[in-house]
Amino acid sequence: MTAVADVTATIAALRQEVCSLHAELTRYQLVVWTAGNVSARVPGHDLLVIKPSGVSYDDLTPENMVVCDLDGRVVEGEHAPSSDTEAQAYVYREMPGVGGVVHTHSTYATAWAARAEPVPCVLTMCADEFGGDIPVGPFAIIGDDSIGRGIVETLRGSRSPAVLMRNHGVFTIGPTPRAAVSAAVMCEDVARTVHISRQLGAPVPIGQDDIDALHERYQHVYGQRPPGADQGRQR
Repeated sequence: MTAVADVTATIAALRQEVCSLHAELTRYQLVVWTAGNVSARVPGHDLLVIKPSGVSYDDLTPENMVVCDLDGRVVEGEHAPSSDTEAQAYVYREMPGVGGVVHTHSTYATAWAARAEPVPCVLTMCADEFGGDIPVGPFAIIGDDSIGRGIVETLRGSRSPAVLMRNHGVFTIGPTPRAAVSAAVMCEDVARTVHISRQLGAPVPIGQDDIDALHERYQHVYGQRPPGADQGRQR
């Protein structure tokens, strides 16, 4: 297969994957109307695939996903890309290990963002997935790379794959777009449960050593392992 055919096939597969993953955002009620998006890095190329702007989730197809370069310029596609494209392109430029970015305005997590308050790590699920509190990023204007700068500033060096951008919503990152979607789902679930807990009283903190141990186990032991690997104890 030639290099051109190879990247064409990769982009086609990512268009399908990114399109399909948007159904998870509606399935878990993380978005309303046309808000929110999923994007994916094209491995080995300075390109990303992202949702078109303002298109109904019911009308999304692999063909109308938009391919952009890592400056946010359209390379392939008949639609304008998401208004978050420049921000997410900045994340891909600055964080080479990121393969997927997700943006939602999920209700409970965004409520914490409106208060500019991190979600405290008072649940084992939060320790598992986020390695501590879910942090808050700075307020930033939509439409350029300002949000991307805030995401990178907050998450670079952090164990959390999620950031609550102040007065705005949730951005999650992952090594794959599916991992970023999973982090968005978990972020909303944790934000909701901790909110309810606070209505009942003061949540009980988890010690830092236990947070570290939980996070290490979840990241390196939990789930299926390749054949022959030491699977350890599973949840």
